[in-house]
Amino acid sequence: MPPARQHPSIEGRTQSAIEGFLRRHGADRLPHPGGTLLQHLLRVQRLLAAWGAGPDVQTAGLCHATYGTDGFATTLLPLTERVTLIALIGEAAEELVYLYASCDRATVYPRIEGSTAVAFRDRFTGREHQPSPDDLRAFLEITAANELDVLAHNAELAEQHGPGLYGFLKRAGSLLSPAAQDAVDRQLGQLP
Repeated sequence: MPPARQHPSIEGRTQSAIEGFLRRHGADRLPHPGGTLLQHLLRVQRLLAAWGAGPDVQTAGLCHATYGTDGFATTLLPLTERVTLIALIGEAAEELVYLYASCDRATVYPRIEGSTAVAFRDRFTGREHQPSPDDLRAFLEITAANELDVLAHNAELAEQHGPGLYGFLKRAGSLLSPAAQDAVDRQLGQLP
């Protein structure tokens, strides 16, 4: 398999500013599988970087829990303050953070079948829309990195949700990068 294409990482000053923001909003004090939420977010960002994700996707991965998620209700910043995150990480990365946070997983996950035409339900508004193919791919990369990290640090969750997650991520097919597909197969493919 060819190596993942390399993209620049998040610039050091920006990385420090984002980590400072996350600390000020309590991510370093929130328990999460594998330690704290901040530790998890940093691991997700590093995994995305290793898979060859660009800086906006890496940044979104680092901030993916800012508005809470369908699986992690705690918020670091209310949606009414999206402008704060936009000022810190830029509009493109923030839009990916919002897309990730807004996903109504029970509705969207079953719709993922390897096609870029996915009706995406926003759990905050109840509205449906179709993300661009690039945004859908970014959403799935962040999803894979997030879930693989969580399951790597919680055997009970891995046993309970690993097989279903494996089926979901396999259905994504080529919407995931080859590096992400390989990681999914290595970590989840041997589960019963």
